Amino acid sequence: MSEPTRIPAPDGVFPAAQYSHVVTATGRLVAISGQIAVDEEGKIVGEGDAESQARQIFENLRRCLAAAGATFDDVVKLTFFVTDMAHMPAIRTARAAHIPDDRLPAASAVQVSALVRPEFLMEIEALAVLST
Repeated sequence: MSEPTRIPAPDGVFPAAQYSHVVTATGRLVAISGQIAVDEEGKIVGEGDAESQARQIFENLRRCLAAAGATFDDVVKLTFFVTDMAHMPAIRTARAAHIPDDRLPAASAVQVSALVRPEFLMEIEALAVLST
């Protein structure tokens, strides 16, 4: 696969500070379902703690990507579902541990009234593209 092209600020669009407005890639699509803060035994990690939950979710995403033969370098889109936008700094910190600022994917953040269980503060899904 050729390297995904990231366009953080297309002409006429205000520059994005925390994501790329456009990412183009050619190859095989890998869709990672929304990940929640559970460990490999299904136990909730970081109940009430956004930073712990975000770290666990990014570790789960890393493992899911690896299962598909992908890495965070292949991620072209992240979608964040949060119960409170105040959790976004914790997500950005966890994301920065896996994705450098010069490789930011496209992203969306959506505040939701609830997730599948009340203990979860966030859920994150990813799209990646691999060479065919």
